[in-house]
Amino acid sequence: MASAAEQLAANINFGAFAKATELKKRIWFTLGALIIYRLGTYIPLPGIDPQILQDIFRQQGGGIMGMFDMLAGGALSRMTIFALNIMPYISASIIVQLLTAVSPTLEALKKEGESGRKKLNQYTRYGTVLLATVQAYGLAVGMEAMSSTTGSAVADPGFFFRVTTVITLVGGTLFLMWLGEQITARGIGNGISLIIFAGIVAELPSALVGTLELGRTGAISTIFIIFLLLMAVGVVFFIVFMERAQRRILVQYPKRQVGNRMFGGESTHLPLKLNTSGVIPPIFASSLLLLPLTAVGFAGGEGPEWLQAMSRYLAHGTVLYMGLYAALIVFFCFFYTAIVFNPGDTAENLRKYGGFIPGTRPGKNTADYLDFVLTRLTVVGSAYLVVVCLLPEFLIAESAVPFYFGGTSLLIVVTVTMDTVAQIHSHLLAHQYEGLIKKAKLRGKK
Repeated sequence: MASAAEQLAANINFGAFAKATELKKRIWFTLGALIIYRLGTYIPLPGIDPQILQDIFRQQGGGIMGMFDMLAGGALSRMTIFALNIMPYISASIIVQLLTAVSPTLEALKKEGESGRKKLNQYTRYGTVLLATVQAYGLAVGMEAMSSTTGSAVADPGFFFRVTTVITLVGGTLFLMWLGEQITARGIGNGISLIIFAGIVAELPSALVGTLELGRTGAISTIFIIFLLLMAVGVVFFIVFMERAQRRILVQYPKRQVGNRMFGGESTHLPLKLNTSGVIPPIFASSLLLLPLTAVGFAGGEGPEWLQAMSRYLAHGTVLYMGLYAALIVFFCFFYTAIVFNPGDTAENLRKYGGFIPGTRPGKNTADYLDFVLTRLTVVGSAYLVVVCLLPEFLIAESAVPFYFGGTSLLIVVTVTMDTVAQIHSHLLAHQYEGLIKKAKLRGKK
């Protein structure tokens, strides 16, 4: 017999959407915020020549800076006010979460509830300002050294240019951080993920046209383009399948008598996703690899020997880059899963409400069992993310097609889309539940 939730889900249609006023407001707010973000990716920094920068980036953008530009939605190659995008905020979040795991003081803040969470968010914002300032200064110095046959990228280099560039880029990052928080609170979906998603999707048409142009000029074969597109479709289907995969653990509740009535005696399932961490590990891994190399691609072959060596060894497509990328994805899979799901707390909550897993004693044994299952799920989930993110990257590194067809970009687009659709679905369900409750109240009054 279908449950009430399943029956409501089956009845959801465009009529229900048309009546969900709150949901429409949230969607329009999200779309408006993303349009503002995209407009900002076309406002250039003051004091630079965008055309010269485009020419220089076209020569150097095939490496790790090209991947940064993909995550920034093309704002870096155009050197706009959102050139740093939201990456400093993500890097600061990584650092705060890592410190939370090793610092007793920050761990105590995390357990304080809402007040502790606000303090940790404040520390993340301070870290964002610091990282954005360092990266913006590196970009400013790097741009002053950039030049092409037609002239210098910066019209008037010097102290004033560096100060204005740092202020503009830091301000752009802080604005995006605030915009992402507003989308999360007043819109649909996770604001930070949607900003990255919007940048990737907006550049997909031009990336497709560029790939077809490579085929027209003979740089890559038509067969390879068809294979690349089929591979992208296959990766999308594989991502959807793996993201929906879950292990359901049977949980039994005993019967109990309250007065003359008998309660309980029912069973339910505790769903554990195969990929609990979602799209976070690839984004975190990319941001950490990009953090020390923000200005390396703009050094133009100058600078100390160790900096040039780092640029060569960590270039996109090299063995070291692929190895570090895979290792960081696996690390953040386990790290983020440990943050979002605590087997001890789950076991304690089950024991508190009388639930138990058949064949497992409540308490520590249940926590150990959940940890056992979750660890093996995370091993499979991390392997899935590594395959999805690295397999297309090997092909892209060999053929020089745009990064937008890589596993990381497809993973972000598909996962964020699924999450946003799920939230819209939840709002529609809630709206229909409210409608049923109102009808029931009206009938009761009659």
